[in-house]
Amino acid sequence: MNVEIKKLGNSRLQLTIEQSTENVAKYRKKVLASASKNANIKGFRKGAKIPEDVIIKEFGEERILQMTVEQAIDGLYKEALKKEKLMPVSQAEITEVVSQDPLKVLIEVEVFPEIEIEDSYKKIKLEKQKLSVSNSEIEDALQDIRTRFTHFHDADSNYTASMGDKVTIDTDGYDTEGKLMEATSMREYPLVLGSNLLVPGFEEDMVGMKSGDERELDVTFPADYHNADFAGKKTKFKVTAKKIEKAHVPEFDKEFIQKLRGKDLDLDGFKALLKEEILETKEANDAMERESTLIDELLKVSKLEIGSELLSRQTDQVFEEIKENVSKDGVKMDDYLASLNLSTAEYKKQHVESTAQKRLQGEIIFNKLMEIEKIEASDEELQAEIQKIMSRYQSEDVLKRLKELYVPGTSYYEELKRRMTYRKLIDNFFTETKAKKK
Repeated sequence: MNVEIKKLGNSRLQLTIEQSTENVAKYRKKVLASASKNANIKGFRKGAKIPEDVIIKEFGEERILQMTVEQAIDGLYKEALKKEKLMPVSQAEITEVVSQDPLKVLIEVEVFPEIEIEDSYKKIKLEKQKLSVSNSEIEDALQDIRTRFTHFHDADSNYTASMGDKVTIDTDGYDTEGKLMEATSMREYPLVLGSNLLVPGFEEDMVGMKSGDERELDVTFPADYHNADFAGKKTKFKVTAKKIEKAHVPEFDKEFIQKLRGKDLDLDGFKALLKEEILETKEANDAMERESTLIDELLKVSKLEIGSELLSRQTDQVFEEIKENVSKDGVKMDDYLASLNLSTAEYKKQHVESTAQKRLQGEIIFNKLMEIEKIEASDEELQAEIQKIMSRYQSEDVLKRLKELYVPGTSYYEELKRRMTYRKLIDNFFTETKAKKK
């Protein structure tokens, strides 16, 4: 295979790839084998070995040639990228098939821009904190689950409200002179006692109320209250309990835990699982922060120019990711932008472009360093990570599917390898310190 490269711009290249007819023949064999396996031809059961002449007659020589050229171009393009050590950042564009015998094709592709990194990058040494999970963090996680899965049932008229119950209230606030204070009146307001949504002391003083009860609560707004008009003021609230709903808090028995995580665990086992999950979240957040810090340090010893076209494309991609995350919360992007009083273009410029640029800078720098340092995640490291992923599941169907996905050569396997290689490279710049005491 012969590959010629012509530079069209800062990061856009034209590849001229040429391969002899003899070497293209292997792609024809693949096409015929695939067609034989998947074709529905009268007189042959599906999957049976069908003679080549029957396949050619069924599909036609022109169609076979077309499929061969398509597969050959795809395969040769991948070989060319590997041979020339090119990292594409966008979908390649086939601009011309010059000839089919021999196969000669012109392909345009955008690659990462050139970068120069000074040898002084080797002196960069940063610290990373050893992370841990406290018992209080585990208890907070348990309480969060209790809160999310608590449901409420109407209580009878003699039931007295306790912390955790939901009380629907009418309330008015009065100052020390007995004057109604604006913005303190609420009607049919559902309040979960202990949610700390209202002024400190308000919810606690409602404990013991029955449906229909009226009560006066003397509270003082905190001195640092977010609304300066109320900060530090003593207030008397007249409260009517319109309805009381008793809280039914879930018990962390095996049945409930099975519904939550699909695992047969008791409470101690579930706490251990939560500890792992919390630590993983902390490590992921810490990794993002450390990566950002490292990029800043590496940029000081690098020469890199990102073209406007590449930055624009990356900005659009990050924007789409944000849009998807916003939609998961049930919010339309147009409504979100309206709440910020920004157009799409303004939002991208003010909030997205810098993120896109940092992401590109990191990817370009790290790819170059992986090439320089010849760092790559080993098969042993990959298998250990795959086992870690699989340990989160118990379903045989899920485990079977994961085994099929994480096989060398699949996109899942290669993406995992890429991420682990990144992690390995980044970790080389950090030394671990003891966790800070809270």
